[in-house]
Amino acid sequence: MTILKVRHITHYTYHQPVGFGAHRILFRPRDSYDQRLLQSSLAVLPEPSDLHWIHDVFGNCVAVAQFETMSTQLRFETSIVLDHTRLMPLEFRGEAGAAKWPFDYEDEILPDLAALRVRQYADDGGVTMAWARRFVDGASPRDTADILERMTHAIHADFAYRGRIDRGTQTPAETLASQSGSCRDFALLMMEAARALGFAARFVTGYIYVPMRAGAENLGGGATHAWAQVFLPGAGWVEFDPTNGIIGNRDLIRVGVARDPVQAIPLWGTHTGKASDFAGMAVQVNVTDMQDIAAAS
Repeated sequence: MTILKVRHITHYTYHQPVGFGAHRILFRPRDSYDQRLLQSSLAVLPEPSDLHWIHDVFGNCVAVAQFETMSTQLRFETSIVLDHTRLMPLEFRGEAGAAKWPFDYEDEILPDLAALRVRQYADDGGVTMAWARRFVDGASPRDTADILERMTHAIHADFAYRGRIDRGTQTPAETLASQSGSCRDFALLMMEAARALGFAARFVTGYIYVPMRAGAENLGGGATHAWAQVFLPGAGWVEFDPTNGIIGNRDLIRVGVARDPVQAIPLWGTHTGKASDFAGMAVQVNVTDMQDIAAAS
């Protein structure tokens, strides 16, 4: 058991007072058997005229803030404390028929997984399919877990990480062409490659704990993080973080899941006025182990 604390600040500044439309805030972690929310607070400046919570179509917990005042700044700060239980890397459990690829999902769950098996991005020239086929060509059938493990580690080893805070995600073809990207670009490539092989996959947004382990370094700290989940019969939704080569939930804090990255933007909203009124945005994310804090004090 590890108690982790997350402090997440997003601060927008403007050259002159502007008004604000509704803002959707996706910061609250999903409670589960491996992560349990202990404390959560959200502070917004200027103070919203209304702040309410909803569950979106994926069951994510989303806060919606409405504003009536104008301001030269807009600041969101969230503080989260949760009990995180690290799960071991993938141990394939369940139906023997799903241990080898290709396999068929059961008829009972196919309607629920259908949209998550459909590739969302055009694959001109078949480059994404060709890249995915690298992990299954040759002897058949292939070990299911081995395919996804090798795909995860290949992205981690072969692609250069380029962090950025601006919105938007590269297409899988763009990531393959540049051999570089951010965590969300790598997550999307992993999802679309897995879908090309018939797997159900979805996007995960959240945070990553960067521990002070000797010789260990997690990429993607200091901002929100992204990775992929693949549904495996008997194992359920399994975490694959190609940015760091992580399989399982080690150091990963799930906040939201979605079919496509655009549906899981951590903070989304509008301001009234000219585009030139916008002065800048700063994002700060700190994830700390409460035991480390206690030991240092």
